Amino acid sequence: MKGDLDKVFAALADPTRRQILTMLLEDDMAVTDVAEPFEISLAAISKHLGILTRAGLISQDRRGRVTWCKLEATAMRDASIWMESFGQFEAVNLDAFEAFLDQELSDGS
Repeated sequence: MKGDLDKVFAALADPTRRQILTMLLEDDMAVTDVAEPFEISLAAISKHLGILTRAGLISQDRRGRVTWCKLEATAMRDASIWMESFGQFEAVNLDAFEAFLDQELSDGS
């Protein structure tokens, strides 16, 4: 489980990937639709999607010529349960958690 959590938290560390997950909350999306709001290349989006897929946060399914992305809740739920076990996090606010980690890391250096 530790390796899975490491992959999840590494994937969640990037704001582009968090935005992609937010977009996928609404519905499954084609890769080209995922890429549309970003000012980066389709290849860069594909790399982000690969990281999210390896972390188990999304799945990708090829239908004809189109690759579709779907949010997979299990990996996020496992990370949330892990964080809740500390008792100080009632709901997972990933932006606040990232700010907390940034602060902790900058205080330690």
